Amino acid sequence: MSNSEARWREPASLLPLHWGHYADRYVFGIVLVVGGAIQLQGSNTFTLNFLLIGMAAHITGWAILPSRGWRRIVVIVPATAQIWLLLTGPLSVWMFAIPFTCWLVVRHRPWRSYPTIALPIAHGIVLPHFFTEYSAMPQAISISMAVLVGSAWIARAIATTVPTPSTFAKSRSTIV
Repeated sequence: MSNSEARWREPASLLPLHWGHYADRYVFGIVLVVGGAIQLQGSNTFTLNFLLIGMAAHITGWAILPSRGWRRIVVIVPATAQIWLLLTGPLSVWMFAIPFTCWLVVRHRPWRSYPTIALPIAHGIVLPHFFTEYSAMPQAISISMAVLVGSAWIARAIATTVPTPSTFAKSRSTIV
């Protein structure tokens, strides 16, 4: 592990919180965001209350994740809209790029980690070739979640690699 990785901490963990603890808000936020989305996707015309419960849990999850307030508020509408649009089936899994982008915003990821958004988009282009019917949505969402988690870890790895001035000088001297 390099020195930059050893010193790096999650930017959101350094924020002064007005209520709660970082770890609690992080875990409960993730559980509510993901659980609410799954709850909403599990609804049908006979279980409309699941739509409301899932949406309320999803919005609450985004609202309690530790982050600056404006970041949590800005992501609620696009992330929730995307979860509703997923009700159209596996052909819309490319839209997982929207909550992934929201995740990068809420987690205070630097701009250099945003190219990882290409992974959920690419996955969303490939996956509908294998799953087209809504009955295949559980498999499509499972694969999509694996891609999102992997993309989030790659974005975190990119965020932790901060070039130090000495590294930059060293690499520049080898180029010249």
